[in-house]
Amino acid sequence: MINTIIMGVVEGLTEFLPISSTGHLILTGELLQFLDTEKREVFEIFIQMGAMLAVVWEYRLKIFNSLIGAVKPGVERNLFINVIIAFIPAAFIGFFLSEIIKTFLFNPIAVAAAFIVGGFVILWAEKRASMPIHSPTIEAMDDLTYMDAFKVGLCQCVALIPGTSRSGATIIGGLFLGLSRKAATEFSFFLAIPTLSAASLFSLYKARDNLVIGDMDVFALGFVAAMISAFFAVRGLLKFITTHTFVVFAWYRIAFGVLILVTAYFGTINWAGEHSI
Repeated sequence: MINTIIMGVVEGLTEFLPISSTGHLILTGELLQFLDTEKREVFEIFIQMGAMLAVVWEYRLKIFNSLIGAVKPGVERNLFINVIIAFIPAAFIGFFLSEIIKTFLFNPIAVAAAFIVGGFVILWAEKRASMPIHSPTIEAMDDLTYMDAFKVGLCQCVALIPGTSRSGATIIGGLFLGLSRKAATEFSFFLAIPTLSAASLFSLYKARDNLVIGDMDVFALGFVAAMISAFFAVRGLLKFITTHTFVVFAWYRIAFGVLILVTAYFGTINWAGEHSI
């Protein structure tokens, strides 16, 4: 039960930070020797939905207003449509290419490269954002146009590469597109709802033969742990970005990428297994 809670907390804390939850779950699962490979993969999919629910709860009023307001023109409808538009590219590419990506890119070198390259991209984005000429043109999430949302959706496609981080791709991509840190982060949170829901349900359907009633207590505990920790992570990140940049996450990613290379070289961690992207 302790290991289950640890896995859930790791998922919740890393899902919405630009550091890739996948890599952290692989590392934690291997160190804890948590479940067998097939059950762990299903467990990771399950707790991902717990983390997603934290965003639903945090933004429940805005989500409710957006759904109710979708029937008439206005800010609420625009947000609803923007999320759908941004969701489509990754959903389309992921549906057709997920197996190919797992086959050819889920290896230590590719995962480490994604961590390290992503770290340097964050450093570049923050340095660029500090220049007056590149100051944000979109201060609030509600100011996004349909084309802005589509571009963020294209950025999310990069996250199909293991180790990239869905949050990292959308948030940092948003910075390059002129979104403020707050607008990019909040839209990334909203975009996570359909993205994680669709990915989790699709993966659970494919792994339905590994779903056993006897495992439900473990899955439920991990689900709750992920939801609670993700709730604090989401609030913490929103507070953090008001006075800080994403530079600390960049250096963390680079260090984690080096860790992957070292542990893979010595055979300490199995980074090549099939895990949820």
